[in-house]
Amino acid sequence: MKRNAPATERNRDPIAAVLREALPARGLVLEVASGTGQHAAYFARLFPALDWQPSDPDPVALTSIEAWAADSSLPNLREPIELDAAGTWPIERAEAVLCINMVHISSWAATLGLLAGAARLLPQGGPLILYGPYRGSGVDTAESNEAFDRSLKARNPAWGLRDLGEVTAAAEARGLLLERLVEMPANNLSLVFRAT
Repeated sequence: MKRNAPATERNRDPIAAVLREALPARGLVLEVASGTGQHAAYFARLFPALDWQPSDPDPVALTSIEAWAADSSLPNLREPIELDAAGTWPIERAEAVLCINMVHISSWAATLGLLAGAARLLPQGGPLILYGPYRGSGVDTAESNEAFDRSLKARNPAWGLRDLGEVTAAAEARGLLLERLVEMPANNLSLVFRAT
C-alpha cells in the first residue's frame, strides 16, 4: 500500500537544492531508510542521469516504496532492497549515499552502521548526505526540537536527537569528513560528508 508523509512534500525541494550541489553527475545513489518512497520517486525524476536505489528494513515501507516506484514508471528508480543500517548491507558499491530522517529515529548502533556502510561503499570523494535535526555546539536547538527529542525518547529510549560533534567524530573515525553543513527549514540540517 502506498503511504504518504506530509513532511516529505515540505522538505523535498530544500533537500534537492543540497543534492544538486553534492551528488555526482552519474552513478548509483543508495537511499538508506527510504520510508514511504516519496523522496526516492521525486529525486529519481529530478536526477535522471543517476540510478536511485531505495532501501528500508521495514516490510511495510518496502511495499510503499514499491508502489511509489510502480506509479512513477521511472527507468532509473530501482526496486527497493531490504537494508538494516546496523546489519549486513546487500549492496557493494554506490557513488553516493543519502539518509533522510533516520539518525534520530533509530539506535546509535544504526547510525554507526550507516557510517561504516557508507565508508565501505563510497569511492574516494563520494558523498554521504544526512538530513534531520541535530543538537550540539554551534547548533541552535529550538524548543520544538527539544520537545520532539523528549517525545522520541518516550517512544523508544534508544532514539533521540544526536549530538552533531559525536556524529562528525564517528564519521571521521570511519574515513568520512564533514565538507558542509547546511541549515534547513524547520530546524533541520543537511550534512555532507566525503569519503577519503
